[in-house]
Amino acid sequence: MRAADWVVLSVTLLGIVAYGVWKGRKQKRLEGYLLADREMQWYTVAFSIMATQASAITFLSTPGQAYADGMRFVQFYLGLPVAMVILSVTAVPIYHRLKVYTAYEYLETRFGVGTRTLTSMLFLIQRGLSTGITLYAPALIVSVILGWNIHVTNIVIGVLVIIYTSSGGTKAVSWTQTQQLLIALGGMAIALIVAIRKLPADMGLVDAVHVAGRMGRLNAIDFSFDLTTPYNFWSGMFGGLLVALSYFGTDQSQVQRYLTGETVTQSRLGLLFNGMVKVPMQFFILFVGAMVFVFYQFIAPPLFFNPVERAKVGASDQATEYSRLEEKHRRTFDQKRAHISDMLGAIRAGDDARADAATEAIHKLQKEHEATRKQAIALIRQNDAAADVSDTNYVFLSFVINNLPVGLVGLLLAAIFCAAMSATASGLNSLASTTVVDVYRRLISPDSSEHQYVRLSKLMTIFWGIFAIGFAEFAGRLGSLIEAVNKLGSLFYGTILGIFLLAFYTRHVGGRATFLGAVVGEIAVILCSIYTDMAWLWWNVVGCVTGVVAALIFQAVMPEKRLAKA
Repeated sequence: MRAADWVVLSVTLLGIVAYGVWKGRKQKRLEGYLLADREMQWYTVAFSIMATQASAITFLSTPGQAYADGMRFVQFYLGLPVAMVILSVTAVPIYHRLKVYTAYEYLETRFGVGTRTLTSMLFLIQRGLSTGITLYAPALIVSVILGWNIHVTNIVIGVLVIIYTSSGGTKAVSWTQTQQLLIALGGMAIALIVAIRKLPADMGLVDAVHVAGRMGRLNAIDFSFDLTTPYNFWSGMFGGLLVALSYFGTDQSQVQRYLTGETVTQSRLGLLFNGMVKVPMQFFILFVGAMVFVFYQFIAPPLFFNPVERAKVGASDQATEYSRLEEKHRRTFDQKRAHISDMLGAIRAGDDARADAATEAIHKLQKEHEATRKQAIALIRQNDAAADVSDTNYVFLSFVINNLPVGLVGLLLAAIFCAAMSATASGLNSLASTTVVDVYRRLISPDSSEHQYVRLSKLMTIFWGIFAIGFAEFAGRLGSLIEAVNKLGSLFYGTILGIFLLAFYTRHVGGRATFLGAVVGEIAVILCSIYTDMAWLWWNVVGCVTGVVAALIFQAVMPEKRLAKA
């Protein structure tokens, strides 16, 4: 990076941290620290919700996902708009009416303290681990660009986020997220423009779309039904719907965002705006990845995008063989580029037969390229059994570093950092609130002062920040980060959602049956993840359905009186 990039990056990050600390200063009351005094307007709620979900993983790994696999990942979000409507009708008014600090407080009114504690513990486990993954993404950037030690980088970035999250609380998080999201989306738009403008002079956006479509990168919707395929219409509508219901309706990192709304209407508008904008936003980010793929059909990409692993194999006994594969990769690329130009010429001339023949030749060469990559990955693994052989996370990063003008590199990196800080801050904030409200205040010290609870919340923010930094040390072995974070959530979301569905929609199921049903549901999910090829989106369906059905059966065979009305 050049001096101008460093200036843009440093000013943006330090400005965000300073602004967050300033906006969240003088927080003395628990409601003010955790819920921003419940005075946020709908637009702040909406951007906070969107920014919490759109972490650095979204802006770093999602374009790489589209590069490698096309736009099928957008189907993951198909159920989200429906979920926003359902939650606006059900969860929002209940949470506001009860004036809860966390979603799990509500469960005690229905099922007792045992179920509340179980659910909050499930949340703490999965959100603590997920926050570590979101923290790893920007650390990955810095370590690759600057050659810094990844462990030191994790610590530095983690401390930066901890500072303004612990000092400013929810108000700091919510106010900074609007700026962070806008910077991140602006950066993605710049990347798209650069990718299109750097194509050959006779090519435009329409030509780029033709190339992406013919090479299978615009495959947004797939109506085939296959339980082993993670991305199709059915997994998105059913599994994706349950993920969205659980994430936005029961995950404290999201619930806390709209609990800050001034009224029920403000919270509802925030959720509904997210439902309208989220799918187009993800489509746009994936489209950027598809255009980066087109760009690399005319500008030769590396055989393997991870520069660290390339350097290691280049200095090993496998260097000669790897160089041979790189030469083969370049020959394949030249042939493929010639056929792509021929295909575009045929499309412009209206010669469908010639265009189809060229497309067939392109697909054949693409298969040769993929076979060469597999051989290269085998060499990398042979050289280092612990090597990171998934380079999806490095595709967009490589494009940004090598192709954006001076200054814009810093802006794009700042955008990704902002997204990381936003999602990580929300995660730490929600982990601290759940620990203090659902564990410490409920089970350990219910009579402490407001000042003591606020002080402990800050300490818990620091604790969970350290925990996230620790788990981030292992995140590099999880493959595509965007898939890793969603797989991790899917191990728990279905079970947690089942508990809340029983709370919202049944009147006769009690706490003991719900608790046991949740345990059965979680066991079912774990068994599916270990012993079947079922795609991870369906784990949510298994956990939810199994937990609800098991609870109904337990209630039938050992009736109990429900504790209280919701």
